[in-house]
Amino acid sequence: MSPSGDTEVERTGYLPVPEGFVSHSRLERVLRSGRFAVTAELNPPDSADPEDVYQAAQPLGEVADAINATDASGANCHMSSIGICALLTRAGYSPVYQISCRDRNRIAIQGDVLGAAALGVSNVLCLTGDGVGVGDQPGAKPVFDFDSLTLLRTIRSMRDQGQFLSGRKITRPPQLFLGAAENPCIPPYEWRPDRLAKKAEAGAEYIQTNYIYDIPLFEKFMARVRDEGLDQRVFIIAGVGPLASARAARWMRSNVPGIHIPDHVIDRLEKAEKPSDEGKKICIELIQQIREIAGVAGVHVMAYRREHLVSEIILESGVLKGRSRGRRA
Repeated sequence: MSPSGDTEVERTGYLPVPEGFVSHSRLERVLRSGRFAVTAELNPPDSADPEDVYQAAQPLGEVADAINATDASGANCHMSSIGICALLTRAGYSPVYQISCRDRNRIAIQGDVLGAAALGVSNVLCLTGDGVGVGDQPGAKPVFDFDSLTLLRTIRSMRDQGQFLSGRKITRPPQLFLGAAENPCIPPYEWRPDRLAKKAEAGAEYIQTNYIYDIPLFEKFMARVRDEGLDQRVFIIAGVGPLASARAARWMRSNVPGIHIPDHVIDRLEKAEKPSDEGKKICIELIQQIREIAGVAGVHVMAYRREHLVSEIILESGVLKGRSRGRRA
């Protein structure tokens, strides 16, 4: 409370972060304020030119509270997540540092976490990672020293206990907002909320989901989440993205692990005069429907190589107007 007696909520409109912990994360502040959050994914360049990162970030930064820097997603090599985070932080953006367990062991990961925090990174997303077999260098040696749960526990210990896994003390612990991923739309459906609960228990404070194209299926997932009280323990940010064509949608459904796209969505793209415009329209409609689902705290927009659409999609969806969340159960 301030000397005038005002609470932090009254003075700033934000809920306070946990006592003794300041992540300096804009994303955390927005979520704890009760406002509807927007995050977006930056597709990493196959380049060492920082301008490629800045050009991709510009339309995302217009609407996003944080920008995800992917970590060799799909087991394909691009500019590193930590490198992109350094560039985004330098330019004044708030990055989400994605960490995949596939490529580095616990020694490297713990060192990278300290390095990222020293660069000003405030958000981390913990991922197990796709297997190397799905990427373009299947001969690479996978590591998987951790999975997402042990990674969450490790970073939480570094942050809250101020020590490495070895027990050695960290002189200045990293101040980070911890996140994980979830996929509500792949079977076994009844198991997904249980997996979410384990991630919350391990230390996840926010969740970004994979693409949501099936609203009824996602609503069933969220009903279980609310029944278990998980929406009160972790902020859930639903993943969305514009589909370029029916052909692209079919390819994603068949070749990208964990992607569920209903037939009616593909049929709509197939019949559209301009499939790309229809894909954008579908994405906007999905955001508007998702916002009305109780317990959803925001959306995460993934527009592969189409970052220029993200600002248009968010502005046309209307979710930034008032920034309030959807209905409550």
